[in-house]
Amino acid sequence: MSLPTPYYQDDSVTLYHGDCREIVPLLDPVDVVVTDPPYGETALKWDTWPDGWPTLIERITNNLWCFGSMRMFLARAAEFANWTFAQDLIWEKQNGTGAHADRFRRVHECALQFYRGAWGTLHKAPVMTLDATRRTVRSSKKPTHWDAIGENRYVSEDGGPRLMRSVIYCRNCWPNAVHPTQKPEGIIRPILEYSLPAAGTVLDLFAGSGTVLIVARELGRKAIGIESDEVYCEAIARRMGQEVLAL
Repeated sequence: MSLPTPYYQDDSVTLYHGDCREIVPLLDPVDVVVTDPPYGETALKWDTWPDGWPTLIERITNNLWCFGSMRMFLARAAEFANWTFAQDLIWEKQNGTGAHADRFRRVHECALQFYRGAWGTLHKAPVMTLDATRRTVRSSKKPTHWDAIGENRYVSEDGGPRLMRSVIYCRNCWPNAVHPTQKPEGIIRPILEYSLPAAGTVLDLFAGSGTVLIVARELGRKAIGIESDEVYCEAIARRMGQEVLAL
């Protein structure tokens, strides 16, 4: 069985229209999967969790970044059983959504990194920001309760670079979003800068608005996207600034 004709393709990006569970078995290995699946938390038609995809991608990658809510990850924990949790990012938005007036207003989403095999084999390029506050570094020693864990990372030049923090503020895409769960480039870019080598390829199983593909191309990397809804395949092609290939 061969891959379907790409819905869109350029020198950096290939987009397929179809079910990721049918297309992934036909793909060659990729360096990292960065994806935003339907969380399966509502009765909306598009919000249906595609069973089995975390297991399916084990053949083609050992590095996964997945967006989701804590509710989603807890409910689907069994599907990530063969993956080791590495770290998490929090995307903080300027506003949020929610149907419950008796809870804290949710203005964040999570992005969790999972891996398989040895952590040391993964590509990692720590992302730095140039916003260290002057004269806030009090000590070059680690906390005593850390014992021998980790390296000494407490030295920083005044006002100089520091490791990017795990809570990242970035405005959401409304009212200009082309997809109901569209992620802004500002939250995707540091993930790709960290996990995707210069000559590497990223796969997005649920391409949606195509942000992962767009950022990868801007960074000079390769990207493969899969999207089941042709409406959003068209939207991705438009964002890419190219005509849709004839089917």
